[in-house]
Amino acid sequence: MKVLTIGDIVGENGVKKFKEELPKIRKEYNIDFVIVNAENSAGGMGITTKIFNDLLNLDVDVITMGNHTWGKKDIFAFADNPILLRPANYSKGVVGHGYGIYNCNGKKIGVIDLIGRTDMNVLSDNPFTKVTKIIEKIEDSCDMIFVEIHAEATAEKIAMANYIDGKVTAVYGTHTHIQTADERILPKGTAYITDIGMTGPINSVIGMDIEASIKRFVTSLPERYKLADGECMLNGCIFDIDDESCRVLNIDRIIRK
Repeated sequence: MKVLTIGDIVGENGVKKFKEELPKIRKEYNIDFVIVNAENSAGGMGITTKIFNDLLNLDVDVITMGNHTWGKKDIFAFADNPILLRPANYSKGVVGHGYGIYNCNGKKIGVIDLIGRTDMNVLSDNPFTKVTKIIEKIEDSCDMIFVEIHAEATAEKIAMANYIDGKVTAVYGTHTHIQTADERILPKGTAYITDIGMTGPINSVIGMDIEASIKRFVTSLPERYKLADGECMLNGCIFDIDDESCRVLNIDRIIRK
């Protein structure tokens, strides 16, 4: 089985790039299951009903969110759809799902969405204790479990992966929008990569307009961010999984320009 994870879609042009590339990637790599982060897909912050429906029409299996989950009010109309996951360690009682179990090719795939706490400026519960409780709850019902950790600090992501090494199939990071080259299989068998990157404008500062971004750093003034224009790239990662052991055999980073 091959599972494709796509890094943060940034803006409507990022959505367009994803629509263009997904059918090609599916065919080239014989993809079975698709997880895509869409928390920046609507104007760089949040997701709209239109984009949500567009992704469903592409037969995406799971849509994950992050610190911009509530960026667009539209989300409250479809937040309870089990295909959409918001961070599981948001406060108790928050609308939506933090994890789900999905059927694919006779296998049950668990997906858990987490948000980090280091330099994230989001009030959330401890992702380490939360993920332990979820794994204990679903492990007997799943053939494999994927954990996405939407976090700023690489140390937090690496610590999480080692904390649950051997208990899940794969741990991968999102949020920084920069694809890392540290994909590997950890000692107890869990696949890991710190960040799978972004799907959005190439000539940008992590998807945002270059001049506006530079002005924020130079002047220390709250210059309004705006999306960059121009050619886009797609970043993601393919996990090739053995059908019998349900362990990752190989990890392929994807970069499409």
